Amino acid sequence: MADTHGLEAQLLFQILPRVSRSFYLSLRILPKALRRPIGLAYLFCRAADTIADTRILPREQRLKCLGQYRAAFFAKDFSDCQAIQTAVQTDLVPHQENKAERELLMHVEDCFTFLARLSLSDQARIRELVLTLTQGMQMDLTVFPNGEDGQVGAFETRHALDQYTYFVAGCVGEFWTKVSVDHIPSLRHWDTEEMCGLAVRFGKGLQLTNILRDIAQDLRIGRCYLPHIDLAALGIEPTQLLRIATIEQVRPLLDELSDLTLSYYQDGWAYTQAIPIREWQMRLACAWPLLIGASTLRLLRGSPSLLDPAVRLKIPRSRVYRLLLGSLVSVWSNRTLALHYYSLLS
Repeated sequence: MADTHGLEAQLLFQILPRVSRSFYLSLRILPKALRRPIGLAYLFCRAADTIADTRILPREQRLKCLGQYRAAFFAKDFSDCQAIQTAVQTDLVPHQENKAERELLMHVEDCFTFLARLSLSDQARIRELVLTLTQGMQMDLTVFPNGEDGQVGAFETRHALDQYTYFVAGCVGEFWTKVSVDHIPSLRHWDTEEMCGLAVRFGKGLQLTNILRDIAQDLRIGRCYLPHIDLAALGIEPTQLLRIATIEQVRPLLDELSDLTLSYYQDGWAYTQAIPIREWQMRLACAWPLLIGASTLRLLRGSPSLLDPAVRLKIPRSRVYRLLLGSLVSVWSNRTLALHYYSLLS
């Protein structure tokens, strides 16, 4: 049993921080009751993302492996997942240059073993999350070309973009909310449907921030998340965005999506402020991505370098640490926390 606990600790507190420093910060601050289900859910989603992003393999092979991975979550019994472990270890592990991602894939079967030991409710929540989130990964692999021949694909409509942001981020907010209500007694009074709605928009806002930040890099792998119909209204084809000078022509759409992101952040703040002050750990775990997101969005908005792949627009780590330290003071008051947030946008 000690070895089992040691392996679980290795997954959650050694491998996880190496595949995502930012998420690990939020995980560590969460109440203990939430760390296992949320940490394990993240590992499953990160493994799926690694499967989808192993670009050395053809899309068809990645889609097949992703389908096998999803099939494991449709199974009634999580105790025997040797088939997906064999597939991952044979087809994917040899191609992973990132040591932490390779190690995670080697422990997929162990993740399923730990999943089988969670409550039936937690199992159902994680199953629903992974099956939903991987639909977004399937969209990435089916909508967009390989990007190796200069082609760029785009979502056709704003609805498709909205659906995608739900699949890859909005559903995470739903999962987070349902698991929190299950495990934190002081949240039992929440209207779960209303709070899930806020959480979905919270997640969509964070994902839109990522899309705007990574637009130049995504274009070079054939992915344009800006809707084709909106680009056409501005007289732009997706491939034209590969030219840095197109930035001013596409600026109205970028500003509109920035405004949409800010409206989602408002829902994120409503969500965060609905968490009782005594649950300060949860409040911090929600406030941190919003504070970092707001700072990032301010950096992106109006930047002339947004389409330049040589420029990585991200806030310095020292700035991140200052935001986190400042939140330790402001988290105890909704008013002070809101002032902290709005100061980042002005």
